[in-house]
Amino acid sequence: MRIDAHQHYWRYDPVEYDWIDATMTRLRRDFLPEDVAPDMAAMGFDAAVAVQASQTPLETRRLLDLADRYPSIVGVVGWVDFQAADVERQIEVAVAHPRLVGLRHIVQSEPDDFLARPAFRRGIAALERHDLPYDVLIYERQMPAAIDFVQSFPRQRFVLDHVGKPDIRHGRLDAWRTQLRRLAELPNVCCKLSGLVTEADWRTWTTAAVRPYIETACEAFGPDRLMIGSDWPVCTLAADYARTMTLVIDALANWSEMERDAVLGGTAAKFWKLTQLG
Repeated sequence: MRIDAHQHYWRYDPVEYDWIDATMTRLRRDFLPEDVAPDMAAMGFDAAVAVQASQTPLETRRLLDLADRYPSIVGVVGWVDFQAADVERQIEVAVAHPRLVGLRHIVQSEPDDFLARPAFRRGIAALERHDLPYDVLIYERQMPAAIDFVQSFPRQRFVLDHVGKPDIRHGRLDAWRTQLRRLAELPNVCCKLSGLVTEADWRTWTTAAVRPYIETACEAFGPDRLMIGSDWPVCTLAADYARTMTLVIDALANWSEMERDAVLGGTAAKFWKLTQLG
């Protein structure tokens, strides 16, 4: 089974999705599973993991409702308030739904010391007790903090979203590559090959400009800790679904069939224990 490890769905509301600014007007509408289904089918993808894009319990419930209605949604990465005093109860409520497979916080929008905050780390400790993975969403400048964060929870499963959002637009590779390799040395973290086209120049990016970042992630993590994700519909700011996914698939051309199958679905199924879902 081919699994797109990172998609978003929403019924657009300008207050709830205020991060969609004037440069992203094409995203100011509803995006639902039926909108991407033809593109997924054309690329041979059978299923997707839906990831939160708004930090509210309501959106998590909406995504889980969609998962009840659409068999293609095999998992939901939702949100809880990790800094709340009742975070344990919030996690228990969330995991009651069998399609809730992970949680995340949009750390890229937080101060650079956010991952070190004691209140947030108490929330992650509660998550660890439930054996529920956490998606790490950061910018490149936050990578050192993320390394310390992951090291502090060696029994917690993590996945790095969008390969740590390197500055592809300006061709900055070396510092990010060093930090990514350090993170990859930690065995409890996987990595999503996702979100690359929107870290490049949306209008002028080329495969040659993006490929070194894909190759670095491939070398650092290997097939058993990599998973492909489209970041649809955000990717459409820079490329359609087919071009976004082909960018990664083509980079795996010299890998064995088994290795490609891992990146295109096997790693995601294992990481989120999707084979346990009916």
